Amino acid sequence: MTRGKRIYVLDTNVLMHDPTSLFRFEEHDVFIPMTVLEELDAAKKGQSEVSRNARQVSRFINELIENDRNRKIEDGLDLRLAQGLRLDRGPKIGRLYFQTQPNDSGSANGKKRGIPDNLILASVVALREAHAGTPVVLVTKDINLRIKASIAGITAEDYENDRALDDFSLLYAGHNELPADFWDQHSELRSWSERGHTFYELTLGKTEDWHPHQFLYLPGENEIELRVLGIKDGKAILQIVDDYSSGSHTVWGIQARNREQNFALNALMDPEVDFVSLLGTAGTGKTLLALAAGLAQVLDQQRYREIIMTRATVSVGEDIGFLPGTEEEKMTPWMGALTDNLEVLTSPQEGGAWGRAATNDLLASRIKIRAMNFMRGRTFLNRYVIVDEAQNLTPKQIKTLITRAGPGTKIICLGNVEQIDTPYLTETTSGLTYAVDRFKNWEHSAHLTLRRGERSRLADIASEVL
Repeated sequence: MTRGKRIYVLDTNVLMHDPTSLFRFEEHDVFIPMTVLEELDAAKKGQSEVSRNARQVSRFINELIENDRNRKIEDGLDLRLAQGLRLDRGPKIGRLYFQTQPNDSGSANGKKRGIPDNLILASVVALREAHAGTPVVLVTKDINLRIKASIAGITAEDYENDRALDDFSLLYAGHNELPADFWDQHSELRSWSERGHTFYELTLGKTEDWHPHQFLYLPGENEIELRVLGIKDGKAILQIVDDYSSGSHTVWGIQARNREQNFALNALMDPEVDFVSLLGTAGTGKTLLALAAGLAQVLDQQRYREIIMTRATVSVGEDIGFLPGTEEEKMTPWMGALTDNLEVLTSPQEGGAWGRAATNDLLASRIKIRAMNFMRGRTFLNRYVIVDEAQNLTPKQIKTLITRAGPGTKIICLGNVEQIDTPYLTETTSGLTYAVDRFKNWEHSAHLTLRRGERSRLADIASEVL
């Protein structure tokens, strides 16, 4: 192996999490233990994303072997995997190596033989001894294996190439407070009114790193709430937002209880915004706002044909097994948030039980519950799609969902990154975080982080003290 390079040993969970991780280490070399290949083979059967990823890794490796074999045959040479395969994807080329010698002891530092983690550690120890002058790093998403590696004196790291950003606190929040002297800084601005809205055009300052549909507010006596409509040639166009906090201007009977909810309703009700992401803890009103805006635009404005609601089916506790019935009936137990919020939205003042039943029947015909498993190949036309619990989706899964959008479709992703229930996903690698970061510069997307809970005083204090 070439001097001056590092050798990265990949664990099975890294490859099953991101099949392209083989090609993500630039000029450095990659080593795959035999135990990892065996675990990939054991995981290849099934329809889950993990199984599909395991099969994709095998296809990548087979393609590399075939390409290398063809080159060697043309040169009149035999293929030797021990010499490494060229990883040609990318500007910098490393090599891929496999474990070709069995572990003599089958254990690392005397640990029990046969446990996959220990066999991987043993292969790392043997590799490090064979290449004493080259740093060897074990890359795994398994925290316990990293702890074992540290005990054995092996350098171990988490796989970080799929991080949307280094620190979750740096994630774009979607709204920003303006300085008290904002108007003094922009004394030369142009303002006008059009179709009942007030607009401002101003030159961006050095510190004003704004994004399309970012919400701005100036608290105090001269309180004002604005939205960035567009940025071009160093100038920004701002619009005073609609006020949904008053009883005379509500969305399906729902009014905003705080500034953040008002911003969210402005984004949800804007037909020019095709993608909306709402982050927030329990009780901030994400689902209620999304549903109210959807019902208003499907039933009142008839902007969309129907509401489609889906979510990642990840159990918080023990799995209760298979659920009987149709696709919609199987998904119903997962949709408690939908039914809870519909109770708030379908409580008519008149008509009693009959009126409530009629309203529920009407809404049931316009709200469809769909399982995420069957989204591939579909195209949604003029639909209002709500993706709940989006923090449990990988970047690949969220791409699969968003690319289903056809003409006239709006997609709303809701989630709380503090409640990730999927193994190997973190705040910085969640598909929801990935989507927020990648969409923030697009002129037809909006993002809001809701921080203030509005569920009840009991829920508010519980989220703080428990």
